Amino acid sequence: MTDQYATASEPQTDNKRRMGEVMDASTSEFTAQCYRLYDAPEIGSLVMCGQDAPVYGIVYEATTQSIDPGRAAIPRGMHAESEADVLHDNPQIERLLCTKFSAVVVGYRDGDAVRRYPPLIAPRIFSFVCECDDDELAEFSSSHEFLALLLAAPTGSQDHVIASFLRRASAANTDSHGYLVSAGKSLATMLPGQLQRLSGILRSLA
Repeated sequence: MTDQYATASEPQTDNKRRMGEVMDASTSEFTAQCYRLYDAPEIGSLVMCGQDAPVYGIVYEATTQSIDPGRAAIPRGMHAESEADVLHDNPQIERLLCTKFSAVVVGYRDGDAVRRYPPLIAPRIFSFVCECDDDELAEFSSSHEFLALLLAAPTGSQDHVIASFLRRASAANTDSHGYLVSAGKSLATMLPGQLQRLSGILRSLA
């Protein structure tokens, strides 16, 4: 995030930066609104929401739009020298627009255990959402059960999301290459007879 969108302090939850809060939720996915404009996590990021029984999600979409559906954004930079000047000259923009992101629910935390399947209840509205750190990412991705949820998710871009997540997960693991080989084998067992789709995902990992 660039400095032009930063504020004096950052919301914290258990020593992790809060990115936003859940605005819409089900047991299969949730959508969160960011505290700051353009501050959504990247596609394929592992995020966690809630405090009592944290739910894991993998981000598959991010949008920036008008807060008021009946008031569309209009161009404001015809005479600006840079995009940063547009925001500087129109500080009200941050009150008129919002950034949201959506995530596929891929598991939840049950005490010390990680369950890689949907929870019995949906995340609560206004639950805090944080991006998982490398240790949490390595722990969650140590088993590939969650891949079945991503493969079946009706997001329209499942394969791109899977590849993006696996690249991130491999970087968080001590044996990056070995992790990708293992993940590829798991995908092969979950996609019998879908060689073209499997090949497309594996090519994206290269």
